[in-house]
Amino acid sequence: MRVKKTNAARILEEAKIEYEIKAYAVDLEHLDAVHVANSVGLPANQIFKTLCVRGDKTGIIFAVIRGDGELNLKALAKASGNKKTELVHLKEVLPLTGYIRGGVSPIGAKKHYPVYLDSTANNWPKIVISAGMRGLQLLLAPSDLLKVTNGYEFTNA
Repeated sequence: MRVKKTNAARILEEAKIEYEIKAYAVDLEHLDAVHVANSVGLPANQIFKTLCVRGDKTGIIFAVIRGDGELNLKALAKASGNKKTELVHLKEVLPLTGYIRGGVSPIGAKKHYPVYLDSTANNWPKIVISAGMRGLQLLLAPSDLLKVTNGYEFTNA
């Protein structure tokens, strides 16, 4: 099977960052990270989902958290210099990012948004994030994700 190269993969190549693409069959009934983990044969806490969030001061930001976890909006607000953060409504995700639900990557969105990576990513030599489309994931080092996105770490607790 020939795997389509996504914007995110091209950006990683331009930055000379090592990565691996993991492809899986998409199940529209199960777009969650736990399903993705089972599909690619990795633990759910090694899969990281990208959430599109709006801060009251910064505007749009990406929170990259464990796939089996919940976002602590207060912790993200504090880390990002906001008083309050809220998840962006699903209908806004595509126009803001260029990505659809189940395929949001912190790399290569239509516009560069600040990226906040859950510090638990450091528990793994490599983590899995969306490659920018459903059915494709990227396996890369957490430090490389921070480097390519000029991202920040935060404690999602």
